[in-house]
Amino acid sequence: MSAPATNLAQFDTVRLDRPAGALVIIDQTLLPTQISLLHLKTQAEIWEAIKTLRVRGAPAIGVAAAGGLYLAARELADLAYPDFRAGVEKAKDYLDSSRPTAVNLSWALRRMLRCLDQHAALPVPQIVESLYQEAEAIRTEDIQACRAIGEHGLTLIQDNWGILTHCNAGRLAAVRYGTATAPLYLGHERGMRLHVFVDETRPLLQGARLTAFELSQAGLDVTLICDNMAAWNMKNGRIQAVFVGCDRVAANGDVANKIGTLSVALCAHHYGIPFYVAAPTSTIDLATPDGGSIRIEERQGVEITDLWYRQPMAPAGIKTSNPAFDVTDQGLVTAFVTEKGVVRPPFQPAFREILSV
Repeated sequence: MSAPATNLAQFDTVRLDRPAGALVIIDQTLLPTQISLLHLKTQAEIWEAIKTLRVRGAPAIGVAAAGGLYLAARELADLAYPDFRAGVEKAKDYLDSSRPTAVNLSWALRRMLRCLDQHAALPVPQIVESLYQEAEAIRTEDIQACRAIGEHGLTLIQDNWGILTHCNAGRLAAVRYGTATAPLYLGHERGMRLHVFVDETRPLLQGARLTAFELSQAGLDVTLICDNMAAWNMKNGRIQAVFVGCDRVAANGDVANKIGTLSVALCAHHYGIPFYVAAPTSTIDLATPDGGSIRIEERQGVEITDLWYRQPMAPAGIKTSNPAFDVTDQGLVTAFVTEKGVVRPPFQPAFREILSV
């Protein structure tokens, strides 16, 4: 079920509607021409929404997955515990199969299953209630983490700076504020004059469709550029810092983010521009030693050849390569901005320290 809306700021990206038994999301595939809310009730609907990018961005995917697993548990509440536990684990594995790269998806699902096991001695209806509370905790913590990332990131920005961002790590990728955009929102609220350059971010145009849309709706000064214009703007002194989000951070500090991030990082390194990665600590995966261990999602070639055109814009039958992400080497990252503070190299011991707090 879909309901039209007009102002993005009216809504969180993802939330649970408990009375209706639904996960409510903004359908990001329709932006920026239409703001529409989807009320997802089945596991298949939630899986499809994650797979097709109706809900996307590492933090938002984690929140959606947690809410989805609660809804699965709710449907199984009449079963005896062994069947209930097996059914929830089956739903966990199903949701986890929707996308491979963003660590928050599996992180949130594991956390929900751990919550179930911690309350295994309770009657099943009480376990379901505990899962609801855990899903809501994950959502609340995301809002708090993004706000804290904004506060820490703001210490790295000066008035009248030009800031480049790639893809969408804004409120649409989280519940509110976003990660890479959180310092921009807070700076704008406090009267800073920031000039935001937004990469178009091909092939899915999340920069053009989502970041440019949400920032301009909030009143920020936004300039949309094509992906191959970033270096020229850096060379001409229009950009003083880069802020991007990420989908997974390896233990050594390598970063998986939307395809094209590596190119931006290389350009920033060449021109001596700081390259900051905004990442909640839930995105840091100490079990992944380096970027070479990150599975990169490969998407259909039609996203390159057909998706945004009235007619195909490539020869029929041409081979395509369409990785959704690339890996930026840790040596190109100036610092990570987390909810616990700014993390500078060497990253591996610094990650272990902040994750132990």
